[in-house]
Amino acid sequence: MNQLDLIQTYLADAIAAESSFEAQLRDFASDGDDDEVKAVFAEHAAETRIQRQRLTERLNELGSSASAGRNLLARVFALAPRTAQIGHIQEERTVQNIIIAFTVETSEQAMYHALISVAEAAGDLRTAALAREIQAEETKTAEKLWHFLPTRSKIAYNMLT
Repeated sequence: MNQLDLIQTYLADAIAAESSFEAQLRDFASDGDDDEVKAVFAEHAAETRIQRQRLTERLNELGSSASAGRNLLARVFALAPRTAQIGHIQEERTVQNIIIAFTVETSEQAMYHALISVAEAAGDLRTAALAREIQAEETKTAEKLWHFLPTRSKIAYNMLT
């Protein structure tokens, strides 16, 4: 595999992962009655769509296109244990959604870190810069989600006790 093929593969993987997570975020944004948390999910779903578009544009510039197939990262992000939430009160599900989203955000940070490393090794500074920008967006969202955990966990605790 040559350098360009490798960068194209990493970009296609990121596109598939973002597509999968965007759908999950939209589901989270429609779940429950915590408007503040739902707004963060909806906001990041819209941001994720734009990230996917930016990645697709870069992939196209490099002479390739994203396949419709799902890759390993997309499958991992889609494995969120939603069925485990059956029977839990809404407040617990909100906390679980926050945990799932936070976990995916940190995984995405790692995914972009790998893309940055590969792109820089190949001398593709434009792809590295794009990945760095998106990685920073993922970091900001992870911080927002982390901020919700103590208060939403306490709400769930209070509802259950």
